[in-house]
Amino acid sequence: MNELYAYKTIVELQRIQSNLDNIIKKSINHAEKTTVCSFNSGIFEIVMPLEWFPLNKPSVGDYFHMAYNVITPFLLLKLIERSPTALPRSAVYLSIITFVMGASIHLVGDSINHRLILSGYQLHLSVRENPIIKDLKPTSLIDSFELLYYYDEHLGHCMWYVPFFLILFLYFTGCFTQAKDERMPYSGWLLLGPSAVYYWYLITEGQIFVLYVFTFFAMVATVMRQRRMGFRLDSNGCFLFYNFIITLGLVLVWVAYLWNDEVLRKKYPGIIYVPEPWSFYTLHIKGS
Repeated sequence: MNELYAYKTIVELQRIQSNLDNIIKKSINHAEKTTVCSFNSGIFEIVMPLEWFPLNKPSVGDYFHMAYNVITPFLLLKLIERSPTALPRSAVYLSIITFVMGASIHLVGDSINHRLILSGYQLHLSVRENPIIKDLKPTSLIDSFELLYYYDEHLGHCMWYVPFFLILFLYFTGCFTQAKDERMPYSGWLLLGPSAVYYWYLITEGQIFVLYVFTFFAMVATVMRQRRMGFRLDSNGCFLFYNFIITLGLVLVWVAYLWNDEVLRKKYPGIIYVPEPWSFYTLHIKGS
């Protein structure tokens, strides 16, 4: 009987370890796939020959973005399913639905935006200041482009990123354990850099630094509260928490590097100054 009990105990421990490995793999796969589909979509549009993807057809970046809009919600749902604690289903489902709608709005706006760049549109200037738009006739067409800009950069980003970070935070609240010897695997440490670069791109290009800071502060407050209760971050929580810390460092370096850029300062006025990478590209790289 003792041998049978020991065998069952070993099997149960192996099952728990397998579940933990699957969770960290899902977290890592989410970081890898969303990075490939989202971060590289604009890069592929620059590298691929224009004759392969005419301006009146979807580009290779659009197809990557379409894949992102399908893969990411699916992975987020699978990630939530594997959360050690039960999370509010209604909040998760509403967040996923809003995320898909916002990412789809951004897909259309971003697709047209990149075609405008190929035609001479300059992202470091406002819509009405752009040489290819300011002389359009009738002038009401400029209003249409400003509406497109609003859907892409404001409404689309809001509906895309707010539920995305909400889901990450909800998942993070379940990443605590009383075990003191759980460590993040080496694969997680290796992927921290690429994943942090992806989040840096989301924050700077999406202009969501305030949302990111509020999420990060909420994560810090959660960690402090859970520690007082005797809980520690598990491997998944450590991966996400360290990710946010490294990302904050990357954003601060980016802002410091462009702090004295007068043109970008005009495009991004106000207290919070976080230039977009694509504005930097059209201002300093594309022309050269």
